Amino acid sequence: AGMRFFLQYVGCFFAFFSTGFLIAATWTDCWMVNADDSLEVSTKCRGLWWECVTNVFDGIQTCDEYDSIFAEHPVKLVLTRAMMITADILAGFGFLFLVLGLDCVKFLPDEPLIKLRICLVSGVTLLIAGLPGITGSVWYAVDVYVERSSLVFHNVFLGIQYKFGWSCWLGMAGSLGCFLSGALLTCCMYLFRETSSGRLHSAYSLRKGYSSAGTIVTNVHLPSLQTATAKMYAVDTRV
Repeated sequence: AGMRFFLQYVGCFFAFFSTGFLIAATWTDCWMVNADDSLEVSTKCRGLWWECVTNVFDGIQTCDEYDSIFAEHPVKLVLTRAMMITADILAGFGFLFLVLGLDCVKFLPDEPLIKLRICLVSGVTLLIAGLPGITGSVWYAVDVYVERSSLVFHNVFLGIQYKFGWSCWLGMAGSLGCFLSGALLTCCMYLFRETSSGRLHSAYSLRKGYSSAGTIVTNVHLPSLQTATAKMYAVDTRV
């Protein structure tokens, strides 16, 4: 039981921070950052929804939002948005399911098997959430790297050149955390489910045996009671 609690809490820890990392990566503005800091007096970051410029000397930041989501955008931007939002939703549901499945939470306290199944569902959901998260983050980073490498290879300088920033790293870290949490909850908790189901089956069989024995004992004593009562009524009738 102690090992099961430990795995639940470790999985909850990774699920909480992974979900936070994915949400932060989706809604922050530093997926791409300018790589020529020595030549610039400002730091330029591009996110999935807006672009921000921060002055190096006074720290003043100005941000420009992109056009409407219905406008034409690069395929990289649109698909990364879709995958990261999907990962956020799945990771959020996985974390909520995991909270309901914790033994310390007063939810279905008399149904340990159901709570273990909830943990398994949470683990599968987190594993699925890691797929779009890691795909979107790695694909975006590789695309930025390939674009920069091709410009350098052809000796093309178009003013500002970018590299992937800390928001992209957050997306990768959150996705890996979802994989780790999901693996703990699915692989390890499955073993505890088999053990717990065996114990509950044994307890049920023992309880059923006791109830059957009690029924037999009751049925054994019942005729003697009925016989004594019948004798008493017979004596009263004769009198």
